[in-house]
Amino acid sequence: MREEPRAGLNAGSDREKQQRTGSDLAKRYPWALAMYVVLAVLVWFTMDAGKVLVMGRPVELRLVPLIILGGLALRTILAVQADRIRQGGEKGGS
Repeated sequence: MREEPRAGLNAGSDREKQQRTGSDLAKRYPWALAMYVVLAVLVWFTMDAGKVLVMGRPVELRLVPLIILGGLALRTILAVQADRIRQGGEKGGS
C-alpha cells in the first residue's frame, strides 16, 4: 500500500521552495547569460557562412541558431525580471 502525502505537511516546504527559487534564479542568471554568449561565439566560429534563399532573399545559415539563442536569452531575462516583480509584490503586499 502506498500512502498519499498530506497537504498540510507539504505547505511549509512549498513556501521554502518558492523562496529558494528566487535566490537560485539570481545565482544562475549570470551563468546562463554567459553560457548563451559562449554558445553564440561557438556558433559564429564553427558554422559556415553559407547562404540559403528564404522568401527570395539570401539569409546566412549561422543567423538561424543565433536568432534561436537570442530568443532563449530573452526568455531567460524576462523570467528573471518577472520573478523580481513577483518577489517585490509579495514584500510590499503583506
